Amino acid sequence: MRDRSRGALIGLAIGDALGAAVEFRSPGSFEPVTGYRNGGPHCLAAGEWTDDTSMALALADSIANTGWNLNDQADRYVQWWQTGKYSVNGSCFDIGITTRAALGNYVVRKNARTSGDSSERASGNGSIMRLAPVPMHYTHLYPDQLEELSRLAEESSLPTHASEQCLSACRYLAVVLAALIQGEDRQAVLAADWEPLRFIHAFKPLHPLILEVAQGSFRKKQPPAIVGSGWVVQSLEASLWAFHNSDTFEAAVLKAVNLGNDADTTGAICGQLAGAYWGEDQIPTALRTGLARVDLLETALAGLLSS
Repeated sequence: MRDRSRGALIGLAIGDALGAAVEFRSPGSFEPVTGYRNGGPHCLAAGEWTDDTSMALALADSIANTGWNLNDQADRYVQWWQTGKYSVNGSCFDIGITTRAALGNYVVRKNARTSGDSSERASGNGSIMRLAPVPMHYTHLYPDQLEELSRLAEESSLPTHASEQCLSACRYLAVVLAALIQGEDRQAVLAADWEPLRFIHAFKPLHPLILEVAQGSFRKKQPPAIVGSGWVVQSLEASLWAFHNSDTFEAAVLKAVNLGNDADTTGAICGQLAGAYWGEDQIPTALRTGLARVDLLETALAGLLSS
């Protein structure tokens, strides 16, 4: 289980780094990604990662050092935004519009529960991209305390993404990740009639679009109907599609990032799923050793898995 927990966070960073070089590129407009490469809109070196991993590290640091405190989580996101803490290169070179606006609200009002935009138009993928630390640290809540696990996952979205689509996506993805970390079968976890899915939906209904994805829309489509966009619904669907249709960690994350568009985030979300399922041990050595600033990841892992 420890190997799969480590895989979830390391997988997030790997998917992020693989996709960074082709972020914002249309599918088919670039040579297919087969490994780390430099370049991209932020001119990163091969193996360097973006805001997805930075925010996950901030969330992990908060959980490990203060327990569950939304204002502390937001404070650490602000540190990343304003000072470059948790960044691969010491600067905040990439931040989503919705995230920036929410953190700006937080700086003024100091209430992380209300800083995120709750409107449907603000349904980006910025809270599922960083989610892994929640199911990693609280995996013991699965399967007997699903209400609490899903509540924490939903709350983790509030500082930046408060729309019902985002909240529902976090609830569902956290429960899936916890189940995979616990070693449950992939096909069972992704099934439309999976009992934990029915439970969390009965406890608090998932947004209809997220429920449609959870019940298997990703099985019924292929690109170009599968889109790796910044919209949380399509982003979750694309990540599940890549994960479901692959036989190895590497195949899954490459399938995800080669969808283009918001490639780093599709890769990060799929990397969480694939890492939680196959574990760190099944991640190719080249992907692990080529990743930048592994020291930051190891610090986060030590805090999450020992505190």
